[in-house]
Amino acid sequence: MKRTKKVPYPNLHSPMPWSVYIIECSDSKLYTGITNNLERRIKDHNSDNGGRFTKYRSPVRLLHTEEYPSKNEALQREFRIKKLTRDEKPVLIKKV
Repeated sequence: MKRTKKVPYPNLHSPMPWSVYIIECSDSKLYTGITNNLERRIKDHNSDNGGRFTKYRSPVRLLHTEEYPSKNEALQREFRIKKLTRDEKPVLIKKV
C-alpha cells in the first residue's frame, strides 16, 4: 500500500493564481499576506485561525488584492508592500 503525504491545505499545489492581500483588522491595523485561496484565508482570519497577528483583531475586512501567477512573484510583491509606510498603503489601495 502506497502512503500519501498529508498536506494541511490540499490546494497549495494547484494551478490557482496567488493573491497578495491587505486586510484591515478590527483595531484598524493593516495586515498584508499571500494565499492561493483568498476566500478560505479570509475565513481563517475571521475564525481566529489566520495567524498570530490577526488572532485577537478579528473581524477583518478585505481592502485590496492583486493576483500573480507564481508564489515567488506574490512573495516579492508582499515584501514590497510591507516596506510601505502606513500613509502610503491607502494610496495603493485607492489606486487599483
